[in-house]
Amino acid sequence: MTLTASLNPVLDATASLAPSAFASVPNHVAIIMDGNGRWAKARNLPRLAGHQAGTSNLRRVLRACKNYGIKIVTLYAFSTENWQRPPEEVNGLMRLLEVSIDRELEALHREGVQIRHLGRLDRIPPSLQQKIQRAIEYTRHNTHLILNVALNYGGRAEIVDATRRIIAEGLRPEELDEATFSRYLYTSDLPDPDLIIRTSGEYRVSNFLIWQGAYAEYYVTDVLWPDFDERELLKAIEHYQRRERRFGRVLSA
Repeated sequence: MTLTASLNPVLDATASLAPSAFASVPNHVAIIMDGNGRWAKARNLPRLAGHQAGTSNLRRVLRACKNYGIKIVTLYAFSTENWQRPPEEVNGLMRLLEVSIDRELEALHREGVQIRHLGRLDRIPPSLQQKIQRAIEYTRHNTHLILNVALNYGGRAEIVDATRRIIAEGLRPEELDEATFSRYLYTSDLPDPDLIIRTSGEYRVSNFLIWQGAYAEYYVTDVLWPDFDERELLKAIEHYQRRERRFGRVLSA
């Protein structure tokens, strides 16, 4: 995720946009990064090569998000269900994440990116847990972009964890409403996503931000994640700008 590498295409793309194109940019974009395995299969490569390509792709997507004025990015990196994949693939992914943190943390810090983790730390290898905690602490005061990495994350598990905390703190039933419940989620101090993007053409939420995404706009593209570049991101933003966000209301003519 070296944000300082290969930036010219991204900068050229954003520089060519008219200022009006940024009139209603989503504040918080969440991405279900799907299609790494299919990308590798189409090239007769091992699945892990697709995950490596997907990780490398973050360098251009994160920079494009920052240039377009997006303030929060949430990436679905590994779900609670992904532990069911073959052990060699899971272990390879965990090693890839460790290497990525080691290689990219300093560049992300220089770019003003604040890294956060969404999900449970249990089952994550201890060495990776330590690197995650270090990345969180090291970038804690950065303000240019918040990057949430949903790792060992599940929307249902998040709701269960929130409920357990509420019970443990002894809240009475009459004290609980939607706003209070939201404060116990992993994203407690963040606004809900405005736009959720899913690559590779699958039309399902896959247990991702199922509370926070209640009123998000969804954008699904057939483009596989390693091929999802700044121009594809711009298409998603343009799609978002054409949507009328009513939140259950009837807007006046």
